[in-house]
This record gives sequence, structure tokens and C-alpha cells, in this order.
Amino acid sequence: MKIIESTDAAQAQVRERRAKSVLVPTMGALHRGHLELIRVAREHAGNDGEVAVSIFVNPLQFEPGSDFEKYPRPRTTDEKFCEDAGVNLLFRPREMYFDDRSVYVDETRLSAGLCGASRPGHFRGVCTVVAKLFNLLAPAAAVFGEKDYQQLAIIRRMVRDLNFPIEIIGVPTVRDADGLALSSRNQYLNSEERAEATVLYRAMARVKELAERGENSVTKLIDAARDIISPAKLARIDYITIVDTENVESLEKLRPNALIALAVFIGKTRLIDNLRLT
Repeated sequence: MKIIESTDAAQAQVRERRAKSVLVPTMGALHRGHLELIRVAREHAGNDGEVAVSIFVNPLQFEPGSDFEKYPRPRTTDEKFCEDAGVNLLFRPREMYFDDRSVYVDETRLSAGLCGASRPGHFRGVCTVVAKLFNLLAPAAAVFGEKDYQQLAIIRRMVRDLNFPIEIIGVPTVRDADGLALSSRNQYLNSEERAEATVLYRAMARVKELAERGENSVTKLIDAARDIISPAKLARIDYITIVDTENVESLEKLRPNALIALAVFIGKTRLIDNLRLT
């Protein structure tokens, strides 16, 4: 496995090969969900293609007072994880931004609600770093998890609007047996919080059940989710909404391509999740 830590070396690598390269952008603290992203990337790259993983804890994605400094950075463990997974290239840049940077990539429609409303500037940071990764590594395709569904939709829009010649591949959320979506931030949860975090999936599963029975009132479906989450003593709801899967805009009435998305604090840890309803 080749490891690259400078942007100049990354661009030199691009000149050597691109045709079947597939990128998995991450912030590290890799887990079984990332392993599935790598597996899908390998499937698309083929045996003669290249799977690249980037690890960069992007400061532009973190609002002031958030967990940027304490975000897990298990460098050696992540490196072994990638090597064991058969990754061809690990891009772990020491630097990504100039001190006097003045250019950003900003999506303005799909990022207006959900996490974009709760975390101002977050998706500007996401789009900027992903655009830089696309330019530096020039992959033929890139793989993103559906757990961060709004992010996936925004990246697809950025690729469309800016004409990046890159295929965006979405991968279904990987969950533990009790339904909790795998996330690097799950490491923050103590045992009591971890047990209570299952309330997110239970609420979404209940909404899906009601939708399949014919309930199409978005208000009633969201109320059903709140009824499950609100009694949890460690839970604090940031948002619960039902949106269209293409434009991530809130729906007033259930229709095809609907998805429930939520963000809930369990203790001090903010968890997000989503589930397709139709």
C-alpha cells in the first residue's frame, strides 16, 4: 500500500494512473462501515483498478466550539485497517489549505435545511475539501455512505453543477445488530448512552411501519418518532423531518422517494441517521 502525505505527491500519482481509480473520502477513525465503502470501491475498480482512501480531519467542517480537537485520530490503527482491506493508496495530507485561502465551494439549496441549518458553514467545508480531493486525486468514481444522506445529495449536486467527470456511488448504511448506525462518533458514547442511542433507529422503524400501513400525514409520522425519542432521558432532538431523497426538501405529505432524517443528541454526542420510507 502506498501512503502519500503531500499534495504534490498526490498530483504526481494522478499522472501515473486514473482510469479505474475509486476514492473513499474519510476523516479516519475507520470502522466496519468504512470497510463496506472500501469493499464497494474495490468492486467498482476491479482487480486491475486502484482503491484510494483519504484521511483528513477537515477543520472547515467543524463549527466553533465543536469536537474538532478531540475527534479521534488513530493514525497507526487506520493505516493497518487500510492495508488489511487491500487499499492501494492512502492519502493522508499533512496540509490542505493555504493560510491566506480565499476560495471556497458553497452549495446553497440542498444545504439550507437539516444539518445545514444546525451547523452553519459545515457543508461549505465539506464541498471545499471534497472538490480539492477530486482535483488532487482525479478519481473515476468516489464512494460515500448513505448515513450522511444530505452530504451525499450535496456532493452529487456539486458534481453535476461543476461538471466533475466523476461517478458518485452511494452505499447503504451499515448498522449494529440493534440498529445503531456505525459512526466514528459512537466512540464518544459511554455504555448508558450507547444503549439509549438505539432509540434513533427504533423511532425511524416505527415511522416506516406506519407509512407501510398507509399513514401519509408527515405531521403524524414525525409525532410518532418524537413519541419514541422524547421519553429517553439522555436524548435531545435537534431535528426530525421527512424529505424528498433527490432534493432533500421537506415534504408536507408522504409520497414516493421519501426519507426520514433526524439528528439527536445522546448526552453530548450528536448522532444523525435516516431511513427510506417509500
